Amino acid sequence: MGRSLTLPTLLGVALLIGLAASAPWLKFVFTIALAKGLAVLGILLLLRAGQVSFGHALYVAVGAYTVAFARPTVGDVLLLLPLAVGAATIVGLLVGLFVARYRDIFFGMLNLAFSMVFYSLLEKLYAYTRGTDGIRVIPPTIAGLAFERVSYEWVMLGLSLALAVGLGFLARIFLASPLGQALPAIKARETRLEFAGISAKRVLLVSYVASAALAGLGGGIIAMTTLHVTPLLAYWTHSGELVFIAILGGGGAVLGPFLGAAVFELVRVYAAAAFPDAWQMILGAVLLGIILFASRGLWGIYEDLTTRRAARP
Repeated sequence: MGRSLTLPTLLGVALLIGLAASAPWLKFVFTIALAKGLAVLGILLLLRAGQVSFGHALYVAVGAYTVAFARPTVGDVLLLLPLAVGAATIVGLLVGLFVARYRDIFFGMLNLAFSMVFYSLLEKLYAYTRGTDGIRVIPPTIAGLAFERVSYEWVMLGLSLALAVGLGFLARIFLASPLGQALPAIKARETRLEFAGISAKRVLLVSYVASAALAGLGGGIIAMTTLHVTPLLAYWTHSGELVFIAILGGGGAVLGPFLGAAVFELVRVYAAAAFPDAWQMILGAVLLGIILFASRGLWGIYEDLTTRRAARP
């Protein structure tokens, strides 16, 4: 992943495992954080093109409900996760063919509209989705092996961590590729990109489908970790949460989404425990502080600190 990211990645993995071992309840929190980090990694691809999706929870919900629907007949995580990714990819391609033609606020609001339509369907089609009651997911096997609760949580954490590291590596390769390098041009000089013979719509569509697949994977992990899915996964507040995490973590590197997701989940857990009636205000204050004093997010703070340290004689 490059020297600039290898050490932070190793330290992050070691810290996460150490904290999970010292406080077992953190296994659940970190697994959810990694799942959301994967979804936000997809949003990062769109942010590089200057586009913000306010409806990416749609693909998280598609992945989660694919697992819920398939679980009675497909019993293994290694089969359920590809199904979740495949379903989200197909939906992302269908929606992307439409929204990739638009930019800025139109792009963001159209994604929100599709997400809310899907949310309404999940609520209304009670015979299939159980409405707001949701669907309970029976714990699946992993590579054909059935695990007890504690072992299952550790395996899910390890699998999520491996996927986060591997896909973060692939995302970094993609962003460094000619296709990935074309994304900032959509934001800055889309007309020049077209004059160079590169279709901005095609570049954005590829990135959009990739982001949908990552969100679907995150949704599948969430379903198999919480063992319960509800329409709230597709609600607009969940999409806003993903954008919140993207801003919090920063878009300077692929580690930003995972750093932001981990901090977000920890702040929410501790704030909700200490101030059950005001935890949303605390999260809002954290975001406001980041916007005002560290516009490049938590990863930007890390880069500034390392740069200053390297500049010292």
